[in-house]
Amino acid sequence: MENTHNTIIIGSGPAGLTAALYAARAELQPLVIAGLTPGGQLMLTTEVENFPGFPDGIQGPDLMANMTKQVERFGTKLINEDVVSVDFSVRPFVVKIASAEFLTKTVIITTGAEANWLQLPNEQRLRGKGVSACATCDGFFFKDKEVVVIGGGDSAMEEANFLTKFATHVTVVHRRDEFKASKIMLKRAQDNPKISFVTNVTVTDVLGENNVEGIRVKHNDTGEETEIKANGYFAAIGHTPATKIFKDAGVETNDKGYIIPKEFTMTNIEGVFVAGDVHDHRYRQAVTAAGEGCKAALDVEKYLADKE
Repeated sequence: MENTHNTIIIGSGPAGLTAALYAARAELQPLVIAGLTPGGQLMLTTEVENFPGFPDGIQGPDLMANMTKQVERFGTKLINEDVVSVDFSVRPFVVKIASAEFLTKTVIITTGAEANWLQLPNEQRLRGKGVSACATCDGFFFKDKEVVVIGGGDSAMEEANFLTKFATHVTVVHRRDEFKASKIMLKRAQDNPKISFVTNVTVTDVLGENNVEGIRVKHNDTGEETEIKANGYFAAIGHTPATKIFKDAGVETNDKGYIIPKEFTMTNIEGVFVAGDVHDHRYRQAVTAAGEGCKAALDVEKYLADKE
């Protein structure tokens, strides 16, 4: 059909833009629907030191700007609007934004996942200034400092253990007395001499003007408020994948909403592919998302070649 795209990529983080790069160089003329806030979570990150090829590190927004320029150089078209709905029950697929609708032979979903936050008054203000949701991304910046980890599940214990490689002390802060974490993960944290626990408290704010200086907590039984000094604040209360618009389209997800790939990067719907944090809840790194974007584009190229 005329005006039918070969592929539409929904999302513009490292997975989406790498998919676009490979699709564009394969002359598939991809359309990227980047969203109203393009660039993914790296737009909220200051220093990125673990992306290959940048020996001195690079600012998150600069990395995304470079990737955007690179895909545009090969003829990728980007639209900075949100997708409002998709219809995968018809061929070609229909992808709608507020101002238009598009037809496409394939779709690559790279909408990512967002860290859950406590929505405290200063939490977002101090992001990148000591507030983080990724120990493997930012742990290195907390060498010889004290940090707090908020949460009581496996990811909180993993983050706490990981951070002891850098921090002098890690305090795990949890709103209950009991933990959701598996026994083995909890024991590993409890046995670590650099980790202590503060339980049955509610975090009411992050403290500090220009950098994190601590947190304020309210004791659930007494209502008494106290402060815990810290240079770093790590939220480890889970992530929410951006899959809402695909729920009614028949794309299979797990119980937490992450999309399940069925064959390599293809979902349960033939012609619909997935890459990045929208399905990968294990690694959640810019470099792994980029690698998956590459794989999805190569799979799309092969799929379209086989169809023709």
